[in-house]
Amino acid sequence: MESMFASSRRRFLAQTAALLPAAHVLAATEKLGPNNLGVQLYTVRNIITKNPAATLKAIQDIGYTEVEATSDNLDQIWSALRQTKLTPVSVHIQTAKFMEGGSQLEKIMDDMKQRGFEYVVLPYVDPKNRGGADVFKRLASTLNQAGQQANARGLTLCYHNHAFEFQPLNGTTGLDILMSETQKDLVHLEIDIFWVTVAGHDPIALLKQYSGRVRLLHLKDKARGGGAQYNENVPKNAFKEVGSGSIDIPGVLSAADASGVRHYFVEQDETPGDPIASLQKSYKYLSTFFEVTPKG
Repeated sequence: MESMFASSRRRFLAQTAALLPAAHVLAATEKLGPNNLGVQLYTVRNIITKNPAATLKAIQDIGYTEVEATSDNLDQIWSALRQTKLTPVSVHIQTAKFMEGGSQLEKIMDDMKQRGFEYVVLPYVDPKNRGGADVFKRLASTLNQAGQQANARGLTLCYHNHAFEFQPLNGTTGLDILMSETQKDLVHLEIDIFWVTVAGHDPIALLKQYSGRVRLLHLKDKARGGGAQYNENVPKNAFKEVGSGSIDIPGVLSAADASGVRHYFVEQDETPGDPIASLQKSYKYLSTFFEVTPKG
């Protein structure tokens, strides 16, 4: 039974949030924690292998506390990462490894668990391997199997979206098929709010729709303009630092917090200059919501 205090507090927060502009909605609720804001290292892919220690130290010095890595260059940066205070939380594993499955995938997952990762992510489906409803159903079966392998090792499997999953398919979408054909306890989502928006969908609505299944969130912003499309063919300047584009970031953060998102990773696929400078700009904006003190 709900206590009188909890009921009154919920009514107060709802009434207060309704009266506030979108940019201040989070101020009416508990702020997000400072220890679950990280960086997807794909953002710094062009510089990190040249000097892993300097790049990772720069990310740490900005104020980020976590990272999401990519398996393709993990060995090259691992030693430097261990010398920082950054926590390796999630890792994108090459899609081909998921498709192969079996003992090879189990070996990779064992390695990631030993390194301390909590999440393994299927990050991308190559255009040549995309298709209609049957393709998504087969992918769902692959995800279920991978989810079982992950769970057996104390890992959580997530699927990372792009825009193609939102293309209409006889009254549904590929993402809806994936979510309906996979087991809730085995397969979760890493929602990329940029690609959701590229496809003409609302990331806030999506977070509400799949509340409880979205564990990870990619935070990036999108330039204004452009119609809905179901591919990744966007101009480089479409990617903006968080808070500098058209996405309702405060609304997204509020919905994400309510839906159970546990880790937030800033990712900017393309930056106008130094990716560290872009990460710093995004952090300065997000510091308002994550109870952190912006540096620089």
